[in-house]
Amino acid sequence: MKTQLLTLALSLQLFVACTTDDNKGSDCQNNLPAITTTGANTFGCCINGNLLIPIDGTGSFGGSDDAYSFYGGYPNSTDYYEIDVRDFKSERTGKILIHLHQVHTNGIGDYIINESNGYDSIDGLNHTYLHCRVFNESTNNYQYYRSTENSGLIKVLLYDFSNRKISGTFSCIVRNSSNPNDIIEIKDGRFDINWLTLPNVSFP
Repeated sequence: MKTQLLTLALSLQLFVACTTDDNKGSDCQNNLPAITTTGANTFGCCINGNLLIPIDGTGSFGGSDDAYSFYGGYPNSTDYYEIDVRDFKSERTGKILIHLHQVHTNGIGDYIINESNGYDSIDGLNHTYLHCRVFNESTNNYQYYRSTENSGLIKVLLYDFSNRKISGTFSCIVRNSSNPNDIIEIKDGRFDINWLTLPNVSFP
């Protein structure tokens, strides 16, 4: 009888945990922006079931606290592009950096996400990668996660250099920088950027 009760209790705990995770994922998906290719200046993804969208800060971090930025490469602006997104205001904020390599050369198509060393720009690696900083509920603090070799995919759906537009979707598995056994998933990512107009857009 005790064995049956223990089995029932464990089953109920598992059911509740799975239901909670499913609801968290559903809430995230329901609040994502649509996948578009119009230069709408939108971004969203679910990191471990939690929504990340750009939310501007108030200037308290030593600058304007812009939530959504797009940068060209160095020394040539088209060698690579970087998408930098931050949530400055939520109770548990987050950020992600996506490094897109050789899009100007290869255009629309699939880009394998490879290893990140945790840096960006010329200090980063010479291929496509991403990394993020998010709140880890099990450690009750913020943790850094990096992509690894062949850990995800970015689909560039639009690349219109003449009109300064780029759009795509992405998903990836990322590993905790300080704990290789801690692995989380980034799902349902999408971005749609007009990098001429993006600096003038507010993300309240």
